[in-house]
Amino acid sequence: MLVAAGQGTRLGASQPKAFVRVAGTTLIEHAVARAFEATSTAQIVIVAPASHLEEAGALVSAHPRAGDVTVVAGGAERTHSVAAGLAALAEDVDVVLVHDAARCLAPGELFDRLVAAVRDGAEAAVPGIAVTDTIKQVDSTGHVVATPERATLRAVQTPQAFRRSVLVAAHESGVEATDDAALVERVGGAVLVVEGDDLAFKVTTRADLERAARILGT
Repeated sequence: MLVAAGQGTRLGASQPKAFVRVAGTTLIEHAVARAFEATSTAQIVIVAPASHLEEAGALVSAHPRAGDVTVVAGGAERTHSVAAGLAALAEDVDVVLVHDAARCLAPGELFDRLVAAVRDGAEAAVPGIAVTDTIKQVDSTGHVVATPERATLRAVQTPQAFRRSVLVAAHESGVEATDDAALVERVGGAVLVVEGDDLAFKVTTRADLERAARILGT
């Protein structure tokens, strides 16, 4: 499931972030191409803003596997968008990956690694990168209240993989969270962290867009 409803405010874009171009191609097209590089990808559901459904469909129409792509409208919140994507999945899909189109260069190998973790028994699996900076927890006044042990910290990326039944149950619980892994955690599910990938960085600012362009050789 490719969530592509972000507005791209920090990019200074005049359109949703997923429709911004890098190296002449939109982030959403890059993300779809890399997801289909994974041997485990059977279907992609793109969750796009209602105002851009036709454009999203047109962008992927030329892909050799366009028949395996479904485009649906997202909701007001990320949770609503993911629920809409879940409803559009084929019945025989038992492992669901929720991915952010802004992490458009995440490689197919990362998708396969996450699917393998769920097939090996994990309820949910997310990619994580070891934190190199010292992290401080602060209170509402800005004063430090704790310094977590760096070795125990991971910067989490997408795609995030779930046993379908686990993700559906988490969404039906009515609990709110900032991402789907946190949603599963809040209803008591176990989330495994597997090795992430430097290419799965999130395009948020112009500097990130320039980084993506350099990686793509433009």
